Amino acid sequence: MLLGHVVLHGALVYALLQQWCVWHLPVAVVLLHGGIDYLKCRCRVSAHAFAWDQAAHVGLLALLAVISFRLEWCAPFSAHGWQWIVGLGGFVMVVWGVGYFVGAVANTLIEANPHLKDTIKAGLKNGGMQIGRLERALIFAFILVGEPTGIGFLVAAKSILRFEEAKKQPVAEYVLIGTLWSFGLAMSLAWLTQKAMALGITP
Repeated sequence: MLLGHVVLHGALVYALLQQWCVWHLPVAVVLLHGGIDYLKCRCRVSAHAFAWDQAAHVGLLALLAVISFRLEWCAPFSAHGWQWIVGLGGFVMVVWGVGYFVGAVANTLIEANPHLKDTIKAGLKNGGMQIGRLERALIFAFILVGEPTGIGFLVAAKSILRFEEAKKQPVAEYVLIGTLWSFGLAMSLAWLTQKAMALGITP
């Protein structure tokens, strides 16, 4: 599973970079990504571990980019599809990537407060996960189309639907923590995606 995972990442780097003579970067991504994920598999899954894992991935990719330009392994990206590549990557990061982190935060809270488990499981199976993904997809869309005020209506709608749960303090705090992490990261990453997409627009 780990080998297939890192080979897929290397293949994506090779395909999206679109510089067919450049093999150094895909190989480097496979080796470094594999090393980080191997260490992650040997650690306990937690929000902190996931955050450090993602920070290590992003940091090493940035370092590889700097090294590749310094050593002239590849030229600056000049192929087609910059905005689509960055936009799709940002969408996946916001909708699914943030979800993994929020899930890790939720599991940490449940481990620290076992009495929450029965109350939370009373809802639909994976219902919270699906709601979170849809919320983050809408946040991403609102920011990219230049209508961030729509997020306010989303918050208001969720507050109304969660009104009964808010009467129970432990559950209300659990929901609020997850919502703030989800919304905050989704807005931040969507904004960064929008800025990164603009870098591919030539005057």
